[in-house]
Amino acid sequence: MCGIAGLWSTSVGADVAEIAARMGAQLIHRGPDDAGVWSDSAGNVALAHQRLSILDLSPEGHQPMRSHDGRYVIVFNGEIYNHLELRRTLEGVEWRGHSDTEVLLAAITRWGLESTLKRCVGMFALALWDTQKHSLSLARDRLGEKPLYYGWLDNTLVFASELKALRAHPNWQGAIERNALALYLRYGNVPAPNCIYRGIHKLPPATIARFHTADSKPAPQPYWSATEAARQGRTNLLQLTDDEAVAELERILRQSIADQSIADVPLGAFLSGGIDSSLIVALMQKNSSHSVKTFTIGFHAADYDEAPHAAAVARHLGTEHTELYVTPEEARTVIQRLPVVYDEPFADSSQIPTLLVAALARQQVTVALSGDGGDELFGGYTRYRWGPRILQHGVLLRRSLAALLDAFSPGTWDKLFHCLPGSGITSAPGDKLQKLAVLLRCNSRRDLYQQLVSFWPNPASIVIGGDEAVAGQNWPDNESFAAQMMLLDALEYLPDDILTKVDRASMSVSLETRAPFLDHRVFEFAWQLPMPQKIRGRESKWLLRQLLYRYVPRDLIERPKAGFSVPIGEWLRGPLRAWAEALLDESRLRQDACFDPVPIRRAWLEHQRGIRNWQHRLWAILMFQTWLENNSS
Repeated sequence: MCGIAGLWSTSVGADVAEIAARMGAQLIHRGPDDAGVWSDSAGNVALAHQRLSILDLSPEGHQPMRSHDGRYVIVFNGEIYNHLELRRTLEGVEWRGHSDTEVLLAAITRWGLESTLKRCVGMFALALWDTQKHSLSLARDRLGEKPLYYGWLDNTLVFASELKALRAHPNWQGAIERNALALYLRYGNVPAPNCIYRGIHKLPPATIARFHTADSKPAPQPYWSATEAARQGRTNLLQLTDDEAVAELERILRQSIADQSIADVPLGAFLSGGIDSSLIVALMQKNSSHSVKTFTIGFHAADYDEAPHAAAVARHLGTEHTELYVTPEEARTVIQRLPVVYDEPFADSSQIPTLLVAALARQQVTVALSGDGGDELFGGYTRYRWGPRILQHGVLLRRSLAALLDAFSPGTWDKLFHCLPGSGITSAPGDKLQKLAVLLRCNSRRDLYQQLVSFWPNPASIVIGGDEAVAGQNWPDNESFAAQMMLLDALEYLPDDILTKVDRASMSVSLETRAPFLDHRVFEFAWQLPMPQKIRGRESKWLLRQLLYRYVPRDLIERPKAGFSVPIGEWLRGPLRAWAEALLDESRLRQDACFDPVPIRRAWLEHQRGIRNWQHRLWAILMFQTWLENNSS
């Protein structure tokens, strides 16, 4: 895993190599092992690379790397898991080393960029300079595991793995894009292709952008489509018995894990004790001749602690397990690092434990496998089960029930529930019922899904000068509501939230993460499964569970999920209150002139008084405010 950066200037005489080196140096956390810069003879194109050595630790893996025939120069961030298979196909090449980057270049020379990417299994972001055509191509992996930003600073095209590299360019201005800010308040992240900075964009997953001049502005073109893969899968469903489906899932996942376990450095896995990570670790351990290194973070608050469950799974599987119990004070110190690690506003509070477990793993390994993607592909989120049930009732009934739920405050509902037997089954029942009341008033699938994924329901009314643009993909047609939500999550929530969170957290400590569920062959298989093999009755991820039960006893897995989170709501009423109050001060909000302070202050006061739990809404504002404090020009 690495960091890449570069520029293409229309000006003659600019020291592009020096500027590119300065940009690349901002990404040393992504690649501390080596650095390189290449510039063309005309002096207006430069590519920079920071290397985290994973495959071929020798100098033969150095980047920027030039193709054997001298035509192409590449900077590459990622892994091509099937590079050995591609190498065998590329007969007649005199190999210098055994890196996947060299294989990628040889394949591009033989087949062209688009055809090569279609043959690749992997995660990546890359920049390719064609010395014959004097053109630059940027490309990103199918599901968006690796990031790539690009844009224009005056007369210069720039690109990089992270925004901090672009900010190192001397022409950087950094004006905030207010429409993107409105989208951020909606989703808790800035969805691709948008960026928080005006004039900068994210390259969407599974696309190639080809620039024939430094000032050309091409539309990125897809080389693979998750939407089309899902459509093909739903129209060509596999007719497998349950046992056959479990066997096929095991075959595909074992292949993906075997491919992703190839490394010339120590490798391990995150283990929360949940279904997804436990299954990945179980199959890793089955494939391995030694004990797999596994890692988890524990919290002393019982509602947020899954470490005992992870430890039980680790003991059963025989892994070499490391756990670290973190105090609230230690977890809160991570907050100071968030604006640097996530150099775009990002409001998924599980970023905190993700940073902690990445740092823990990096003490022993350089690569860690994760269970990311299991929920989106195999029906793990509760909204996939509850969303269709909400809309199956008539409008009048839903509105009447919503009015009943709104008749009492969340605090009153909490008191009523605590008087009932088994009241400890769910935490904050009053808050959940208030959220349910909002969902019951939704009139369509689109409205309900939007409400389910929104931090602030009407962000354009809060952002001064912001107009919430249409983000992401078109609403999928001809699908069940659960399937529609799963596809939208795979297209938007997965790359813009989950994968962004994991990439920035892991790369901040020079740790490479790999996600076997995100092999595109697993994605395509998942979409060929009938829905009952994903969600059966009240049971989510049905097929994953059946495979996992072959390796781990059911009683170690079947429990209420705590979630990989921290008690942000409680902290905002306690130890983080002074910090938050300073950032949410009305005069400060007015001075920054980004938000209307009235609804923000209302939410803050209601949260402090226990009227409502607005932790997600407030965290989004706080993460922007602290980002602005650290990154404003």
